[in-house]
Amino acid sequence: MSALGQLNPSSPAAKAKGLEEDIHRQAALRKASFKRGEKWKIALWGLVLPLLALVIWQTLSGLELVSQTLFPSPLSIAKEFAAMVQSGELLGHLQVSVKRAAYGFLLGGSLGLLAGLLVGLRNKAEYMLDPTLQMLRTVPHLAITPLFILWFGFGEMSKILLISLGAFFPLYVNTFLGVRNVDSKLFDVSKVLEFSRFQQITKLVLPSALPNVLLGLRLSLGVSWLGLVVAELMGSSEGIGYMIQDARQFSRTTAVFVGIIIFAVVGKLADSVVRQLEERLLRWRDNYKG
Repeated sequence: MSALGQLNPSSPAAKAKGLEEDIHRQAALRKASFKRGEKWKIALWGLVLPLLALVIWQTLSGLELVSQTLFPSPLSIAKEFAAMVQSGELLGHLQVSVKRAAYGFLLGGSLGLLAGLLVGLRNKAEYMLDPTLQMLRTVPHLAITPLFILWFGFGEMSKILLISLGAFFPLYVNTFLGVRNVDSKLFDVSKVLEFSRFQQITKLVLPSALPNVLLGLRLSLGVSWLGLVVAELMGSSEGIGYMIQDARQFSRTTAVFVGIIIFAVVGKLADSVVRQLEERLLRWRDNYKG
């Protein structure tokens, strides 16, 4: 009889169950709405300092307290930005730079991830590879750039390899640290469960090392942009770095500021994408939020 009552949609039990589901659904919607509100609040807090700086900057420029040639006003930079977008000059250079940074990051980042896993999992690999890699990590980009130009010329190869070199080390170091921070007892459990080496890496090592790997990913993206600037300033015929260098030679300070702001905005957008990825993949962490 009770089973028949549960199957009947008009029974009290079914109504109570439907009401409970509605309450849970509304609670989930309120929680999602609250999270969206918190994100907007955080974004607004992040805009306070840049907007304040722009207001002060524009005020000083309007009062002619700073040189317009050396430090143009935000309004004149905005006009230059609009003119470069309309002419197509900015979008063409931006497309080239993003493509170079993406190729270099994918090459260097994936090699850094693989090397970090190898060195983290194998002591012999650490003894053999880590001293040399740590030594190379301390060599500045500017010191290596002339060699890359001599070896690979002024073409795309030298620029992509220079960017990939910068992207390699943050992911390598953080992946290595993430692997070594995995609880050794988990490896004992994996042996009891008879995990293969591949299962150890995919089900144990990578999930445990994920916070460090994502941190390395963020750092690698930042260094990729730095490498891109160095590569394009040293020798290039297109790209945002070339645009800045060309504008400097003709004293187009507004165009120089446009290039710098583009680098900052695109770099921030890439970092924000990785932060969103962190929030989704690391929901299980119960860390201090401040």
